[in-house]
Amino acid sequence: MNPAIPGPEGVLNGPAGQGNIHGGDRGTAEMGELIQLPGTARDEETSLITRAPWEFRRPLWETSHFVQMRKVLAGRFEKEIAAGGDPAALSPPTPPHFVLKGAAAYTVRAMFRYREQEHRMREVYFLAGLMDCMINQVNTVLRTDLLRDIYKKVFSLKESLSVNWYGPLDHPLLPIDPEFFAEAEYRRRLGEAATLKTLYQAIRAGTDEMFDLLALEYAFYTPSLGGRP
Repeated sequence: MNPAIPGPEGVLNGPAGQGNIHGGDRGTAEMGELIQLPGTARDEETSLITRAPWEFRRPLWETSHFVQMRKVLAGRFEKEIAAGGDPAALSPPTPPHFVLKGAAAYTVRAMFRYREQEHRMREVYFLAGLMDCMINQVNTVLRTDLLRDIYKKVFSLKESLSVNWYGPLDHPLLPIDPEFFAEAEYRRRLGEAATLKTLYQAIRAGTDEMFDLLALEYAFYTPSLGGRP
């Protein structure tokens, strides 16, 4: 699994051997409803914080960072743990996942803060897209005095959302597997924007698409040790 937006913020870890890249009958049913049998759907609910707009969960293993994992892998992993696995011993092995560090850590922390307010979450992600564009994108608009307007918009959004990023800001957007998102096409649309208005529109459309994909395909585990959501 390779992130669509690579960098130290998206650290992909897998089981041993894969390397590190920075992925009954009615009576039984009734009894399961009462005592929560291992492997039932209710096991996955024990770690759930929010299911939408984004799925945030409490980790079943020790981590000091936010972890981003495919939902299908997260569900399977939690069922295996509920069936008797020991996450502390990596048995079953932790599935491939992204450890969110650097600028991406501040982004996901802000998303968690507004986890029940979708409009604000989308604004935070649009802001992350603006910063990413200023840092990583080549565009003629960014070589003109209009760059000042982008700076003003960034600072205005930071103030209204009460969010900030510290340290290197090279990759404020979260990683997305290339099978879901065509980063090159997104970059092409940004590069072709001829006016500030069309640049904003391209960033908004792109970050909204990313937001929806992250909501659909990924679960986010909060820090359990030495970190704060």
